Amino acid sequence: MQQLNYDTVEILGISKSIPIIERLDLDEIPEGTQHRLFLKLVDDSLGLPIMIPIMVARGVEPGPVLAVTAAVHGNELNGIPVIHRLFHDIDPKLLKGTIMSIPVVNVPGFLLMQRKFNDDFDLNHLMPGKPNGNNSEVYAYRFLERAMGKIDYLLDLHTASFGRINSYYVRANYSDPTSKKLAELQNAQIIVNSPAPDGTLRWSMQEQGTKAITLEVGDPNRFQKGLIRSGLEGVHNTIIHLGMMEGEIELPEVEPVLCSDSFWMYTDAGGILQVYPQVAQRVKKGEEIASLKNIFGDLIRKYQAPSDGIVIGKSVHPTAQTGSRILHLGVE
Repeated sequence: MQQLNYDTVEILGISKSIPIIERLDLDEIPEGTQHRLFLKLVDDSLGLPIMIPIMVARGVEPGPVLAVTAAVHGNELNGIPVIHRLFHDIDPKLLKGTIMSIPVVNVPGFLLMQRKFNDDFDLNHLMPGKPNGNNSEVYAYRFLERAMGKIDYLLDLHTASFGRINSYYVRANYSDPTSKKLAELQNAQIIVNSPAPDGTLRWSMQEQGTKAITLEVGDPNRFQKGLIRSGLEGVHNTIIHLGMMEGEIELPEVEPVLCSDSFWMYTDAGGILQVYPQVAQRVKKGEEIASLKNIFGDLIRKYQAPSDGIVIGKSVHPTAQTGSRILHLGVE
């Protein structure tokens, strides 16, 4: 019997096999080239490798290392074609430094078409994981330890979660001028001052000295062409700003709304929820923004905006248990 060999794997539509590696070493990538790799992190219950896809473009001249990640939540998909188009556009012979992208971080969640990891934990709440933890903790630990070293800048691409929709907005820590500048380069509708919460990928990368921001590029479980174009424009702006490629930075058609803070509103009863404002719409304090009806169609609650603000995201799922999200309000 022929012995199985996991040194390479064949992928439909690709003329040659993809190398499988145990650890990413960007210094081993030849200058002036693009490469596709699979990085093994853990094994499934059949003992087969669970691997993340990695795309690397290394320039011919030294420069910063920029990482672009997507699908830390397995059903947040808009970042995947942003990365695909980025690497279609990049000529590594004209590049200074290195761009490393991971189209899908949460491979088990992606395969299950769900937000969380396959043990029902949220990867973006438990970074940097544990070397001897549960399934998701070990996966998170090995992902950071094997793939995310030597990164100078990180753009982490997300979307809204199931049952919700988002504007195109960015979360960044305003107290760090570099992170704030990275956020401004994305030409988003809204920028929110948001120090990275503990346990997130952004927080873990900042702890090791990486300048990182989070991009919320639309809605889950779908590709949205306009938002994908906007996300790609922001990544190109970042590359040009960092001096990695020549080009002109695309300025926004409309200046982003800068929010000093944001918060979610929640229901205090259960029923059928309808949220009125659209994303990126401004609301006034006291304006009616949602209603809740019982299962017989009787109105039981009206909800008003507690302050002036802008709608960053909202619930579009009509069924609401007590404590369900209504909308995400940004405050200038």
